[in-house]
Amino acid sequence: MASVNKVILVGNLGRDPEYRVFPNGEGGVTNFSIATSYRMRGQDGNWRDETEWHNIVLFGRNAENAKTYLKKGSSVYIEGRIRTRKWQDKNTGAERTSYEILGDVMQFLGGRPADASHASSGYGADAYDEATSSSQRNEHAAATSVAASVSPATPVATSYGQTAPSAEPSLDKSKSLDDMEDDIPF
Repeated sequence: MASVNKVILVGNLGRDPEYRVFPNGEGGVTNFSIATSYRMRGQDGNWRDETEWHNIVLFGRNAENAKTYLKKGSSVYIEGRIRTRKWQDKNTGAERTSYEILGDVMQFLGGRPADASHASSGYGADAYDEATSSSQRNEHAAATSVAASVSPATPVATSYGQTAPSAEPSLDKSKSLDDMEDDIPF
């Protein structure tokens, strides 16, 4: 039987991302936590917010972009899967469990960074635009949107070899609006 392990989160970073390079020097990993809130009515009838914290792990290009552009308080969209980690606490010897989200898709939300540190480091608005668009083109982005460089009539191939629908339905331009039926089919 098939199974699904998919998580979609939209939240705000609770701390600055931590980037580490792998020991072999090829690539790296970025870790950070995001908060998501849920508004609910308590037993007393008053509204209250419940906040959940999620540990996020990113690899490759997403890890580099998160390190460069995200900071505490940034809004971000994460799509990935849950991974369970178990270890033994060094102090108590008790077995501990934590859950983290391995992010496959990351999308910056809320606009461009405003601080000058990005411009002085060579990461200006053009680099930000490049990071938010090029690293996000995967099967999710291809299936839900068409990049500006692709003509609307061109089908977009996803990473699974499928073809995503084009942004505009193909219309037979030889028919005029007068030729269409006025009856609604339901």
